[in-house]
Amino acid sequence: MSRLHFKEKGNGLAVILLHGFCETHEVWNLVADRLALNFRTISVDLPGFGRSILPPPNSIDDAAALVIDFIVEDLDLDQCVVLGHSLGGYVALSMVEKNPELFSAVGLIHSTAFADSDERKIARGKVIEFVINHGVKPFIESFIPPLFHDQMSPHILSTVALASKTNKQTLIGYTEAMRIRPDRIHVLKGYEKPTLFVAGRLDTVIPVKAICDQSSYSRNPSLTVLEGVAHMGMLENEELTAKVIGQFLSDLS
Repeated sequence: MSRLHFKEKGNGLAVILLHGFCETHEVWNLVADRLALNFRTISVDLPGFGRSILPPPNSIDDAAALVIDFIVEDLDLDQCVVLGHSLGGYVALSMVEKNPELFSAVGLIHSTAFADSDERKIARGKVIEFVINHGVKPFIESFIPPLFHDQMSPHILSTVALASKTNKQTLIGYTEAMRIRPDRIHVLKGYEKPTLFVAGRLDTVIPVKAICDQSSYSRNPSLTVLEGVAHMGMLENEELTAKVIGQFLSDLS
């Protein structure tokens, strides 16, 4: 049995879907159901999140190594596409750097190849301090709502409920892993296969400009900006997000 929990649906080209910080595979459910009409979708709980009951990795690279092992050993795949939301994109880029031949394409969904700025690193440290002193739930209740543009979205409450189940040490471990992760623009520059960039016009976590800028480094980019969407496109507009990803995947054949 795999050490990583996953949900699989559909047939065809294998597409690995990685979730973001304090999420689980469930945030992909709406998009994965649409993609599964034409592709084999495999939504994964990253190590330490959801039902992947593992110690949080010490680095993004450690998480990437575990997911690669899952793909090769458990799924027995020698070729697939990996798409990552936010934190999942950091992991996906590390996976591509470690084993570029395994991936026929990569997608950054509201994610970035840039390392944390000094200001962002300080903010990560404050998150760790807050969670140590006050726990997971109070942090999640303040962290999740700003990821959405529509503050009346019913997905906010469900995402808060889901994220509040995050193990305290997992939250702290990944926060530190994100803080120390290296810049991976060189991965985009060296990767010759198709690379999908999806940005939310209203995203304040990873602004449109940052995603547009890094797409210019890619050798084979496909860039889409989702209007009326902040950081959670797969929930804020699952139909359009699935359409963009589905078209990207279809173009690979």
